[in-house]
Amino acid sequence: MNPASLIIAAAWQQGAKRSGLDWAEASARRASWGLTNFNLTPDASRQISGCPALRRHPHASKDFRTIIISIKIKMSNKVKASTKFRMTLALPVGAVVNCADNSGAKNLYIISVVGFGARLNRLPAASCGDMVMATVKKGKPELRKKVHPAIIVRQRKPWRRRDGIFLYFEDNAGVIVNPKGEMKGSAIAGPVAKECADLWPRIASNAGTVV
Repeated sequence: MNPASLIIAAAWQQGAKRSGLDWAEASARRASWGLTNFNLTPDASRQISGCPALRRHPHASKDFRTIIISIKIKMSNKVKASTKFRMTLALPVGAVVNCADNSGAKNLYIISVVGFGARLNRLPAASCGDMVMATVKKGKPELRKKVHPAIIVRQRKPWRRRDGIFLYFEDNAGVIVNPKGEMKGSAIAGPVAKECADLWPRIASNAGTVV
């Protein structure tokens, strides 16, 4: 049995719980991957399942001293599709962008960027497809004075795509979402960048135009 099959065999009670799968469904999914012949001793199962992340466990038995690859059970209701290529960062903390959805907010004031690595004296900045934390400066009273997750859908700063073209929009805009990436509103005014649509399927389904 190869190492990848071995780790998926251990597989992953903690990951199944996180994705809302019961053990039977997780086993069925592994069977659909063609990984059905699992010969694990109870002691080995306890040693591997006791590791909080899928890494090499220092107390594992000699049979399991292999390079353990990181495997996540695919979630059926996954909202974020994949990762994107690096883009020119356009909207630092403190930027005010238009709100492009029909949630009732008129603009969004960026206060932080989700997942931005720290660097001394560098302001976190976002680009199309990034999630930010923002407050509503103008809009419905029930939306103001609260912090909302938001996704940037357009930016005025030009960026280069892999095919060599440079692209920019006429305004900076974002939409309010929940922590899972589901929109608060039901429609988006104006076009949406392809980088954002590929990354957030729920936004792509509400977008009128994807550029």
